[in-house]
Amino acid sequence: MPAVPTTESDLLAVARRWAADPASWPVRLRFDPVSRWYARLAVDDEHEVWALSWLPGQGTGLHDHGGSAGAFLVTAGVLTEETISAARLRPHRLAAGTGRRFGPRHVHGVANRHTAPTVSVHVYRPALRRMTRYHLAAGRLLVAEVAEADVAW
Repeated sequence: MPAVPTTESDLLAVARRWAADPASWPVRLRFDPVSRWYARLAVDDEHEVWALSWLPGQGTGLHDHGGSAGAFLVTAGVLTEETISAARLRPHRLAAGTGRRFGPRHVHGVANRHTAPTVSVHVYRPALRRMTRYHLAAGRLLVAEVAEADVAW
């Protein structure tokens, strides 16, 4: 797969293009029985692309993307994305072929709550430098951790 084109403004379209040809990925997809697996597929001045695999029960917890906008596409299996609305978590089921775009202030949790392994492709603009993890307590988001690129992942 060629480098991510800097002229591509639709991050979900970038995810779809990468998802269409996993044989061209620079890493081989795998599943980790301990935690979700992830690998960066490409990066340039404007985007980065990641592949993730999720076994049943694996998830991210609530987090943001440190000011990066993004999109993700479920390529196999089913993911559940939880977003916050009216101080409560709202689940959204995303089956294979379903994608989601989000802005730089988006907070969500993503998990495989189903019985089959799941694969997804994620694209961020700009590249992730920081992610904040949160807890939801009494309807309020509380910072649990701020993770830095090249340190936490």
